[in-house]
Amino acid sequence: MREQLKTAIIMLFLLTTITGVVYPLLITVIAHSSFPYQAKGSLIVRAGKTIGSSLIGQPFDDPNYLWGRLSATSSKQYNAAASSGSNLGPSNSALIETVKRRIEALRSADPGNKMPIPVDLVTASGSGLDPQISLAGSYYQVPRIAKRRGISEDVVKEIVRRNSRGRFLGFMGEPIVNVLDVNLDLDSIKK
Repeated sequence: MREQLKTAIIMLFLLTTITGVVYPLLITVIAHSSFPYQAKGSLIVRAGKTIGSSLIGQPFDDPNYLWGRLSATSSKQYNAAASSGSNLGPSNSALIETVKRRIEALRSADPGNKMPIPVDLVTASGSGLDPQISLAGSYYQVPRIAKRRGISEDVVKEIVRRNSRGRFLGFMGEPIVNVLDVNLDLDSIKK
């Protein structure tokens, strides 16, 4: 019995050290040396100040900017510590009200825009953190942004195009646009 207890304690200590200390340190070193940008959170830094991550969305509701997807995270929008979907079905009254409010906000920000509103602009993603929207969602907002900033729609479309990525592996999903990247490019335009 004593020998079995001694073996169990030694194995507990050994496996805890290997799986709880050695392995995580090894993976951290490999990640930081092979993928330093990603390992540090894919943070976007401008003038020495961290302004966001290319992996986690941020709330934008100023009409001068591209708006992203709704966030379903609790306590505050795009809270990475509370990643979750809303789990609301299409007949849920709370989801219907949220969608209606977002449609009203989009229509009031650009009353002349009669294009159909892309679904990703009125619904949250599965994680509630997506930093990207569809090309359709981006192009829907081009007239509003151009008008508000006093620039041509072609300039805004070029910024959207420059910050878009094609389908994953060339065939999966839809082309997407990183909202923060577009908004940073918009701010860099000199009138």
